[in-house]
Amino acid sequence: MPAHISLAWRLHKYPNVVPIPGSENKARIVEDLSASNVELTGEEFNALEVTLNQCRVYGHHGLGGF
Repeated sequence: MPAHISLAWRLHKYPNVVPIPGSENKARIVEDLSASNVELTGEEFNALEVTLNQCRVYGHHGLGGF
């Protein structure tokens, strides 16, 4: 699931930050908690970093200065 990969990437990149996925759906929140079980390899993380660094971000990106 793409949301799990996104959350796993954030957990890998910022181990001292806890991502809080937003949803009004309890089942979706519980499902998103399983992202903590996704372990990216160094190669997978690097591939995501390369791809994400090629994207242009417009406006406020909500990372709070990270």
